[in-house]
Amino acid sequence: MTRTNFYLKILVVGYGSIGKRHVNNLMKLKNVEILVCSKNKDTDQLKKNGIQVYDSLAKCLDEKPDIGFVCNVTSLHVKTAIKLAQSGCHLFIEKPLSNSLADINRLITLIRKKKLITMVGCNLRFHKCIQGIKKEIQNNEIGRIISVRVESGSYLPNWHPWEDYRTSYASLKKLGGGVVLTCIHEIDYLCWFFGNVDQVFSFTGKFSDLEISVEDLSAILLKFKKNIIAEVHLDYFQQPDFRSCKVIGTKGTIYWDSETNEVHLYDTDKRKWIRKIKLKNYERNEMYIQELSYFINCVRNKKTTMNTVNDALKTLQVAFATKKSSSLNKIMKL
Repeated sequence: MTRTNFYLKILVVGYGSIGKRHVNNLMKLKNVEILVCSKNKDTDQLKKNGIQVYDSLAKCLDEKPDIGFVCNVTSLHVKTAIKLAQSGCHLFIEKPLSNSLADINRLITLIRKKKLITMVGCNLRFHKCIQGIKKEIQNNEIGRIISVRVESGSYLPNWHPWEDYRTSYASLKKLGGGVVLTCIHEIDYLCWFFGNVDQVFSFTGKFSDLEISVEDLSAILLKFKKNIIAEVHLDYFQQPDFRSCKVIGTKGTIYWDSETNEVHLYDTDKRKWIRKIKLKNYERNEMYIQELSYFINCVRNKKTTMNTVNDALKTLQVAFATKKSSSLNKIMKL
C-alpha cells in the first residue's frame, strides 16, 4: 500500500487489557496498518485479522511505524517511549507517564528535536459528563469556584477477574503500581479543570485486607494556584465501583456520579437542581474511541494535543508529591 499523509502504520507495544482495547478500537479505523509488540501467547486472533505480531521492539521498529502506543507496564513507559521517539514515532503513552522522573527530560528533549506529536492517556477527559462539567466551569455557571470533592473507588480483584490481582501491575511497586499512579485520572482531570497545583497534603498507604504491598487508599488535599481546594479520595477496595465529582462555587454547585451518569447544577437564585446531562445506556468504550480519534486527528493535522508529555509530567509531579506528603507527614509545595 502506498504511504500517504492519511495512511498510518501504528505500533501497539504491550497487549494487556488496555493494549487489547486500543487494538480493537484501531481496527475500526480506515487507512491504518496495525503492528503489535508482545510476548503474550494470546495473539492468534490478531494474526487472523491481518495484524503483524512481533516479540521484540527492534523488529517492530524495522517496519518504520508512524505512531507508537505505549501500553506496557508503567515502569517501562519512558524507556519504551525513548526508543520509539528515536525512530521518529509520534507517541501515545498510557497513563501514568511513569513511576519515576528518570529519563523524562531526555524523552522531552527527543520529542522537541524530532517535532513529535505526543499524548498521555486521559480517557476521562472524553467522558461526556466530565466534559460537561468543564464547560459549566468555563461558562462561569456557578461563579467563582471555591472547593471540589472527587472520589474514585473500585475493587481491585474485580478489575481483571481472569488474572490473579496480586501479580498484576497495579499491585506491584516495581511495575509502577499503587492507587495513586494507577488511578491518576482524577488528579489529571482536576488539573485540566483548574490548572497548576500549589500545595499537596495526603494520608496514603495500605489499609485494606487486600494481599498487596502497595498503597490501596489515598486521601488527598490539593490547593490550586487559583486558590481552589480539592479533596480527592482514591481506593482499591470499594464495592460497588463508584466515581463522583462535586464542584462548589459562589453561585451554585455542579454534581456528577458514575451511578446515574447525570450532571446536575444547583442554581442558588432559583434554589433548585437543574439536570444538565443524562447519559442513557452509557457505553464505557466510547470515551476510548473518542480519545483515539482525537489523537489520530492531531497527528494527521500536526496539532498539539490536550495532554502532551510536558503536561502529564506536571500531573505526575502532583502524584509524587501526594505520596511524599504522606511519608513525611507534611504539606508539599510544588
